[in-house]
Amino acid sequence: MPNGIIIIDKPADWTSMDVCAKLRGILREKRVGHGGTLDPMATGVLPVFVGQATRAVEFAENSRKEYVAGLRLGQVTNTQDISGQTLEHRPVTAGRSDVERTLASFTGELSQIPPMYSAIKIHGQKLYDLARKGQEVERKARPITIYELELLEQVSQTDYLLRCVCSKGTYIRTLCHDIGNALGCGGTLYHLRRTMAAGFTLEQAVTIEEVQARKEALLLPADSLFQAHPRLVLPSEQAERRVRCGNPISLRGTPDGVYRVYGRQGDFLCLSRAAGGTLTSIKNFFGA
Repeated sequence: MPNGIIIIDKPADWTSMDVCAKLRGILREKRVGHGGTLDPMATGVLPVFVGQATRAVEFAENSRKEYVAGLRLGQVTNTQDISGQTLEHRPVTAGRSDVERTLASFTGELSQIPPMYSAIKIHGQKLYDLARKGQEVERKARPITIYELELLEQVSQTDYLLRCVCSKGTYIRTLCHDIGNALGCGGTLYHLRRTMAAGFTLEQAVTIEEVQARKEALLLPADSLFQAHPRLVLPSEQAERRVRCGNPISLRGTPDGVYRVYGRQGDFLCLSRAAGGTLTSIKNFFGA
């Protein structure tokens, strides 16, 4: 059965779940999940996890992401991007230097109010279902982190391309909306391409058509998600048996930290944490 990770270059007008459904059919595997939702208008890096590798989805979802985003000043929409209904147009007096100065105030730890057009649930109802009925409810601000935010290009008097590296839970369209408000003219998102997620980049991404042609040959091993952590090979067959049974083992002298743990034959077994000379599994990936 297929197990591993495929980095998809998501096409526009597909939902992330559309991609997963398509891959279930191509690979003939029911266990398929993605590592971080992209809106239908967005394109770019979508890590998709197949088979036993779906155990790693949670680690991808929690990782930082990088985007190239198009900010359009002077336009406000109900969805905070150009796919929605335009609520108003405002004159734009801000220039490039004003935009650059404002971007500096949107870095670091911030609070962001999720948009109404989102899948967040309040009292059991998804916000976008309420929004489509014309309802707006109070949303609590959520903590996010913008690690990097820079102006790449001024495309026109109103349009700018930005590069943003951010934490899980960041809405780029809300960021554009808030930047527009800070500039006094309003703003909306007109373009979004994710260039990095979970450490995977566009250079590693493939199209749906390539997956149809090459299928399992494009699968990356599950441990490719954890390359930032050092590799640790277990010292004995006895230690491997204990790890495969889910037991912690003593590894005196091992520095504290998180490790990719491998068996004696090179099999990736688990992601584990060493603390005080004891190695304990965080997540097992036997056979993934």
